[in-house]
Amino acid sequence: MKNLASLMKQATQMQSKMEAMQSTLEAMNIEGSAGAGMVQVVLSGKGDMRSIKIDPKLADPEEMEMLQDLIVAACADARKKLDEKAAEEMQKVTGGLNLPPGMKLPF
Repeated sequence: MKNLASLMKQATQMQSKMEAMQSTLEAMNIEGSAGAGMVQVVLSGKGDMRSIKIDPKLADPEEMEMLQDLIVAACADARKKLDEKAAEEMQKVTGGLNLPPGMKLPF
């Protein structure tokens, strides 16, 4: 029984750490860019787009396809950085504990 109580205590502590990590991630702004910084996207820690900046030089109607591609690329860049930051924060919480493949926390 003593081991079970210890295990439950550890689980409660990890849950508290996970909640704190989620709050930290939600408050973060992660920036991604494309086209040598001509398109910049800021995502929240939950992956919601907060802002987008587009260099006025790209507002040419004849270049719309390129602009659209750059927006997608900037979003992908920001998302990649967000995933890396989330994994880094998760590593801190789990103390190096390897989670089973496919188990993505906190989302």
